[in-house]
Amino acid sequence: MTRLNPYFLTSKNPMTHPTQPAFKIHKWVLLGVLTAAVILVAILSICLGSVPLSPKTIFIQLLGSSETDPVLQQIILDFRIPRILTAMLAGAALATAGLLMQTLFKNPLADPFVLGVNSGASLGVAIVVLAIAPVGIQLAEQLDASSQLLIILASSSGAALTLFAVLLLSYKTDMVSLLIIGLMISYVVGALVSILISLSMAERLQSFLSWSFGTYSSVSWDYLPTFAPVILGTLGVGIFLVKPLDALLMGEQYAQSIGVPIMRIRISVLFIASILAGTVTGFCGPIGFLGIAAPHLGRYLFKTSNHRTLIPASMLIGALLSLSADCIAQGPGLEVSLPLNAITALFGAPIIICALVQQRSLKGTFA
Repeated sequence: MTRLNPYFLTSKNPMTHPTQPAFKIHKWVLLGVLTAAVILVAILSICLGSVPLSPKTIFIQLLGSSETDPVLQQIILDFRIPRILTAMLAGAALATAGLLMQTLFKNPLADPFVLGVNSGASLGVAIVVLAIAPVGIQLAEQLDASSQLLIILASSSGAALTLFAVLLLSYKTDMVSLLIIGLMISYVVGALVSILISLSMAERLQSFLSWSFGTYSSVSWDYLPTFAPVILGTLGVGIFLVKPLDALLMGEQYAQSIGVPIMRIRISVLFIASILAGTVTGFCGPIGFLGIAAPHLGRYLFKTSNHRTLIPASMLIGALLSLSADCIAQGPGLEVSLPLNAITALFGAPIIICALVQQRSLKGTFA
């Protein structure tokens, strides 16, 4: 029988499913604060960049008055707003994927990056871009609708295969071993990608290497009609899994006793997490650490493991962290954008270290 980690949930913990009116007020206040923070950081992100803009200038350009500058208007409408929308969607998607994986594996350190799911998605993209795509194709341009769907299919398939392999191995390993397995899978997939790189043409190689650093600038208005519906639709499906996910935290025997179809839920979680992580990776590159940081901060702020609260909280926190990282990467005074992965690692890695230290201090472990 699986022993539950008190980090997630204990049946005697009154904070797991709090019903007090005070908590409800506290929850809605926090959600409101997070929403306001996302909006403020989004406005700040419009202002920052190689060409810093004041809020007044942005308002004038969006209003379309006689003082409108076509160049500034193009910078705001064609570059910065699509990048901001992409950052919010990607952050919410990776945070939700991380939360679902942590519940599925009953492991507070599970996320698409740590368990090698991002690497699997990267392999799918590498096969398309380095092996079968037309010569010179760019991930940031020249993709028609069918090519966009091909990228989503390839990256999601790679993510699903990796996640399925990790899921099978998770039943025979402990938490630390599972993390090592994820690392080894990343190494194996990275080796396959390196082989593809060594055999690919220079035109294909340049596009893939630029994508591998991670960026939200690659998703333009031409791609958002594909990117946004896939992310939003999958997030919407994930919301319907709130009750089964809460039941899984109580243990599989309990979940089965109340009629939860365990295998169907596992497949659904695998499917949702793969599409979310795969789509973001396919369009934006392998973005690390957001999937583990957001759920941890959500549990810390809301003092609950109830997915009805954690899912929207993780979405907002993921969007906030994603926008903040993008703001730093696009900081004023910089003529080039910093690698997004480097920024997310700066705040994601310390959270993993803190989680590991906390895990060692807890007496309960996963069997």
